[in-house]
Amino acid sequence: MVETNKSELGGMNIANEVLGIVAGIAATEVDGVAAMSGGLVRGIAEMLGRKNLSKGVKLEETDEGVIVELNLIVDFEVNIPKVTEEVQRNVKNSLEKMTGVDVKAVNINVLGIDIPEFVTGDEPEIEEEEVEEEKDTDENVEKEEDKE
Repeated sequence: MVETNKSELGGMNIANEVLGIVAGIAATEVDGVAAMSGGLVRGIAEMLGRKNLSKGVKLEETDEGVIVELNLIVDFEVNIPKVTEEVQRNVKNSLEKMTGVDVKAVNINVLGIDIPEFVTGDEPEIEEEEVEEEKDTDENVEKEEDKE
């Protein structure tokens, strides 16, 4: 829990899960971010949907403010330094604006690139229609005999 805003009316605590969700949404709003990642699971980056945005976010509370660590998958052919800088800016601004928490740093780990199928050479499977072959029925056999 991060404590913010002590006033004469009382204090306010914000759960780390809430901060994680805000940070995750702010990160995925940036063009070039394909998904959040929960980290390396059995050697493969697990891509997460919006329901689990806080899973790709780690928070550390310090005396100077919160340190946010994000695990991201980026889109193919983006400028990674520009995308990560925009993510850092958007996450910091969103957290400070929505929660009042001081953000000391936003660290980003790019764990993968979302590569489209056309780049990897994988062609989509094309289902072929099955053509019904004419069966040798009595009618077909008679028609063949009539031709002779």
